[in-house]
Amino acid sequence: MAVAFPAAETCETLLEYPMNNRTLYLASASPRRKELLTQLGYSFNIILPEVAEEHQAHESAQAYVSRLSREKAIAGLHMVTSEDAVVLGADTIVVVDQHILEKPQCFTHARQMLSQLSGRNHQVMTAVTVTDARQTHTIVVTTDVWFKPLSDNEIERYWQSGEPCDKAGSYGIQGLGGKFVTRIEGSYFAVVGLPLFETDQLLHKFL
Repeated sequence: MAVAFPAAETCETLLEYPMNNRTLYLASASPRRKELLTQLGYSFNIILPEVAEEHQAHESAQAYVSRLSREKAIAGLHMVTSEDAVVLGADTIVVVDQHILEKPQCFTHARQMLSQLSGRNHQVMTAVTVTDARQTHTIVVTTDVWFKPLSDNEIERYWQSGEPCDKAGSYGIQGLGGKFVTRIEGSYFAVVGLPLFETDQLLHKFL
């Protein structure tokens, strides 16, 4: 006897979470954060606030990345006029031996950072802040990442791919840089740039 199955299109429907008539803004130019927030099912607009990324003396890595995410979110909120706006800001840094590795300035800088990461573990810290006119919440997700030993030739070829140029720590785990990673403990998506579970939990405070 033939069995009738549900129509295939029911599996293909894109779920979008309503924001209760509120408008969500992503305060980031990162295509990776755009993809991940879309993956969570939210519709949103993108705004680009200008925030100086300058580490302050005696500021811990966690305090630094938290501050940057808050400053981006709050600066973004000042850019919009709607009282019902919700703004998400985020920042990611790589930390090795308490030293912060941000985006490389040139090949020499990238080579220095990748050599520091070679054959050992490091931490990736991603801070996410969600804010509106009434409340602000920030979380920091720290993930341990282990690299295989890297040769000078591997580092140079990787730089020539163009991938390290806009990445904290000079690598992207979601791209070619993923082949250097032997192990992680924590959130893969936080390493990419936006921890899915924690971000979703924050956004639900504003629904």
